[in-house]
Amino acid sequence: MRLPLILLMLMLLSGCAAMPKPDLFTEQAQIDPVSELMLSMQQAPTPQYPIPVAVYAFRDQTGQYKPQANVSSFSTAVTQGATSMLIQTLLETGWFDPVEREGLQNLLTERKIIRQRQSKEESLPSLADARLLFEGGIISYDTDTSTGGIGLEYYGIGISELFRKDQVTLYLRAVDVHSGKVLLSVSATKNIFSQELRAGFFRYISLNRLAEAETGYTTNEPVQLCVRQALETAVAEIIEQGKQKGFWSSS
Repeated sequence: MRLPLILLMLMLLSGCAAMPKPDLFTEQAQIDPVSELMLSMQQAPTPQYPIPVAVYAFRDQTGQYKPQANVSSFSTAVTQGATSMLIQTLLETGWFDPVEREGLQNLLTERKIIRQRQSKEESLPSLADARLLFEGGIISYDTDTSTGGIGLEYYGIGISELFRKDQVTLYLRAVDVHSGKVLLSVSATKNIFSQELRAGFFRYISLNRLAEAETGYTTNEPVQLCVRQALETAVAEIIEQGKQKGFWSSS
């Protein structure tokens, strides 16, 4: 009786060792890969002169917080860096030419320092203006929109799989700076999936001897990557709707 139990425990432990785990000591930083949607936008025809655009803020408007693991404090449920994500997305498409507005005060301070060192004959060029203003924000983050799982246990041996689906939604609009009219407005939603797989063995070998083994793993989609994908989808839809309505065209 003991030999099958020992073999089963060794199989569970070997299965756990075979699971892919990140090497926390040798894993190097890397540049984020370009998504398939962004690649398709970059390979498509773009205008000869990119459209100057400005983004002042693309904020988290959900107001949601979540508890941190093993810490008696809370963190925001979604990223607070969506403005930087949106600016990078606009720049990478080749359709838009973003101008700096989020850090405008820092830019003006540096220009003031340069003017103090220049002679009266020298002058700085004027700041570039924008033709479009992009506004919006992350308007909802819904947790546990769908949950479920499956499991099986027999004679102290069990396996189970659980999943959870969250959802993040954002709105993006393009505003004509000259007239103040909202030219285009779109919304984008991205599902966020989490999965847990567990397998275990639990059995009393004798009166005072208990054999127990457990293995498993959990995967969670990073929320900030889902926000970036939703932003790319919204920007792609803005471009497409703008072409259909004749606001701009590719060269």
